[in-house]
Amino acid sequence: MVAPDDLVPEANQPTVHPATPPEQPQDAIVEKLSSGKRRKFARFVVAALSSIPWIGGVFSAAASFSAEKDQEGFNELEALWLKGHEEKIKELGETLTDIFTRLENFGDEIQDRIESPEYLALVQKCFRSWDAADTNEKKQMLKNLITNAGAIKLCPDDLVRLFINWIDQYHETHFRVIKEIYRNPRITRGQVWDTIGGQRPREDSAEADLFRYLVRDLSVGGVIRQERGTDSDGRFIKKDTRGTSHETASRVMESAFEDTKPYVLTALGKQFVHYVMEDVVRQVSGQES
Repeated sequence: MVAPDDLVPEANQPTVHPATPPEQPQDAIVEKLSSGKRRKFARFVVAALSSIPWIGGVFSAAASFSAEKDQEGFNELEALWLKGHEEKIKELGETLTDIFTRLENFGDEIQDRIESPEYLALVQKCFRSWDAADTNEKKQMLKNLITNAGAIKLCPDDLVRLFINWIDQYHETHFRVIKEIYRNPRITRGQVWDTIGGQRPREDSAEADLFRYLVRDLSVGGVIRQERGTDSDGRFIKKDTRGTSHETASRVMESAFEDTKPYVLTALGKQFVHYVMEDVVRQVSGQES
């Protein structure tokens, strides 16, 4: 039987401390981006970082190193990773800082929202798209979207996810068409082209085909539509086609740059613009303010 005294270490016997695991890159980034007053954004930072492939990859590799045997290998991996992603880390840090600065302006009342599982899921989806975006314009849109979605909830989260998909799907030229219709409600296709395309090309040209494609894409997607009257219940009124005969109909197809039919944003398109293309969210109503 072992005596109790035998369990007490001898006075000269060195005390063995458990090895402290090395700080991993993600820990340092989270600490840097969410320290001090911004500790409340720690969950946001973790959600954003966990959705970016080039960060997740090195995290997994780092976790495979043993704290006791592979400290040197881990340090080499960390140094190479940091050097290879220096510019990306800087851009990511600036983006997160901008978002947090804007969210702080809304006060503590949004804390429950930005820590909710629903919002953090949007953060992950948004930053996955942000990392894959090939232009600064799309990155700015995604930054606006996730900030506004955290500050003011004008539409369901399902629509925020739809807006992220639109940013992924559409090209910058689509967004130029949207902006022109937003700035000039009731503008015609011909007027849109005059603003973004200049001199009108032939109807059978590649430029005309591209413009038809842009307008069709946005119309089918529910972003823009031709202006139509509504009744008291908001139902669209059919156009009166009486008096139109086949004899007087034109023998040519409608021009890609048609100049008599005005276009407007749909109600969904207006919400998209307010969430994505404006820095400050305003209440979206049935009419433009």
